[in-house]
Amino acid sequence: MRKGTTAMPELTSRRGLLFGTAAVSAGVLLAGCTSNDTDDEPAASNQPAGADDKPGKQVTIGFAGPQADHGWLNAINDNAKSRAKKYQDVTLEITEGSNDTAAQIGQIETLINKKVDVLVVLPADGKALTQVGLQAMRAGIPVVNLDRIFNSPQAYRCWIGGDNFGMGLNAGHYIGEQLKDKKNAKVIELAGLDNLELTKQRTAGFDAALKNYPNIKKVARQAADFTVESGQAKMSQLLQAQSKFDALWNHDDDQGVGALRAIEQAGRDDFLMVGGAGALSAMQAIESDNSVLKATVLYPPTMAASAIDLARALGQAKGVSGLAEFEIPTSLTLYSAVVDKENVKTYLPTGFK
Repeated sequence: MRKGTTAMPELTSRRGLLFGTAAVSAGVLLAGCTSNDTDDEPAASNQPAGADDKPGKQVTIGFAGPQADHGWLNAINDNAKSRAKKYQDVTLEITEGSNDTAAQIGQIETLINKKVDVLVVLPADGKALTQVGLQAMRAGIPVVNLDRIFNSPQAYRCWIGGDNFGMGLNAGHYIGEQLKDKKNAKVIELAGLDNLELTKQRTAGFDAALKNYPNIKKVARQAADFTVESGQAKMSQLLQAQSKFDALWNHDDDQGVGALRAIEQAGRDDFLMVGGAGALSAMQAIESDNSVLKATVLYPPTMAASAIDLARALGQAKGVSGLAEFEIPTSLTLYSAVVDKENVKTYLPTGFK
């Protein structure tokens, strides 16, 4: 980036935001995790944004994500919208989500042409949308890349997202601790879509954790499609093939609804189940403690609320308290906490429908 040029003052000023003077507050990013609000807005969005929520320069944030055809993706949209409403100085331009790469690129290009101040993008395909991220950055519009990462760090100013490897790792350690005293323990895995890198990372983390427990062996794995229907069908196959096992890790709470149906239909209750992502239905089942589901590992959609905080800070080029540095980090990886009966009341407000 060249500094000091005066030929294009507006563009120079906006490019300065890409590497500018905002520090991210840990309190801002994590606000709301323990909210007890009971309305329909996401918990993170119901919390004040911290010391930096005083109105400042008006910022228009363009938000583009994939089609909300899944509970988690719908929660992403809800968190972004609700968070933006908390700020008097934020206008949110939100596109209609699409899983079609060309359509999403077109939507982002429209936002670029509207000259929004900042972009928040959860790409349907990070690799395929890298070029449009680069296009925005070159136009002086800082990009907050949400979760599915672009191929080039030049395509975004900041990335914020979940830890898929850590999700599998924490699921494996939780199961390992429950079965550490059981000889010849057997576990099975209900994964997501195997053509997605995130699924591979979750499995790799799970396998890495199990290496710490030599008494435990993974005896079966099925890949489902992150849907209720596929979860039920694939779980039925696993139950028929495995007459005896001690634990199940299911990558996704949406497909877990179907998995639980299959388990109930089979009359099985001789193992424990750990879910993934943090759906409200899963947390309620954990709280009730009347099924095999004993825990879920978070992949928090509150990251979208935090992305709005980051975008606002970039658009206003102002710092917020919490870190010693003057700039916001280039990446923020969220922690995949394990929610079980002991702490579920804390996390219930963050559960998504």
